Amino acid sequence: MDALTLDQVSHAYGAVEAVRDVSLTLAPGELVCLLGPSGCGKTTVLRLTAGLEELQKGRVLIDGRVVSDGRRHEAPEARNVGLMFQDYALFPHLSAADNVEFGLRRLTSANRRARATEALAQVGMGGQAEAFPHTLSGGQQQRVALARALAPEPHIMLLDEPFSGLDVRLRNQIRDDALHVLKSSGAATLMVTHDPEEAMFMADRIAVMRDGRILQVGPPADLYYAPTDAFVAGFFGDINRLQARVANGRVATLLGEVEAGGLADGLDVEVLIRPEALTLRPASSDSPGDASGGTARVMAARLLGRTSLVHLSIDGTDGEDLHLHARVPGRFLPEENEIMMVHLDRSQTFVFAAGEVK
Repeated sequence: MDALTLDQVSHAYGAVEAVRDVSLTLAPGELVCLLGPSGCGKTTVLRLTAGLEELQKGRVLIDGRVVSDGRRHEAPEARNVGLMFQDYALFPHLSAADNVEFGLRRLTSANRRARATEALAQVGMGGQAEAFPHTLSGGQQQRVALARALAPEPHIMLLDEPFSGLDVRLRNQIRDDALHVLKSSGAATLMVTHDPEEAMFMADRIAVMRDGRILQVGPPADLYYAPTDAFVAGFFGDINRLQARVANGRVATLLGEVEAGGLADGLDVEVLIRPEALTLRPASSDSPGDASGGTARVMAARLLGRTSLVHLSIDGTDGEDLHLHARVPGRFLPEENEIMMVHLDRSQTFVFAAGEVK
């Protein structure tokens, strides 16, 4: 039985349709990320799941039980869900342990303290039980908020941009710790984020949203390597875009021909190429290799840490140069104006009809 089912859920705020016909399921223990830009409806989906908004259309089921269907509306506290928000919402006048105990009113005092102590230890905050929120760092406050949400042992965890307030280094460590804690808890987790890298790091599956709709759902690798929509392809980072036309089932580009994916001959298309799909080697090199992509001139090269970003220029047939980005592992910094041989990885090249939503 699925832990959570959203069945054709729609919701509007006045004339604004925030969520449109959203269907999604979560298995027990599964972590699913709702990914999309600001205003796409992902937080509204989370609030409808939690019971913080009364559902207008569709159904929400938890462990197979209908908790919202437009007529029935169970209160948040009756749904056995754990909530964690972007601002953590800790009570400033309560210690870390007292904050965690707040949602455990049904237990005896001794059992509340024991469970709070256990939950704080689970997130690495066992030594800070008596500390007040203002004395804790942002990362420590985040851990206390996670402990509070996990303490009642909910079947479902709902997280709304839980790491966005942390600096980059701390965010990486905290979300790694949180991932292990969430998976070990056994709860199904629905997490909202606008960060594609975070979604790929955290999720078993990702649901990409735009304008209130889910465009594609699947494991991170499927969405990255087999996007079904131009918007999905472009949302996972920088991407090169080329304009072309289908002829004989193929598309000719300055980097070579690619399959048209069944699109009709004569159709104007956009070819999307990930920067890492471009492999480079100096044109002066004697080493063997496929130069099916032709040659390009280096405009600039920048080291970004784990990768290098190379700006390339290719002479266009219309007299205008084509500007592309190539992302290369490690340190790769060719000189400006150096000529490079280019190989195109077609597994990271996607063709969509021109004019599709980007």
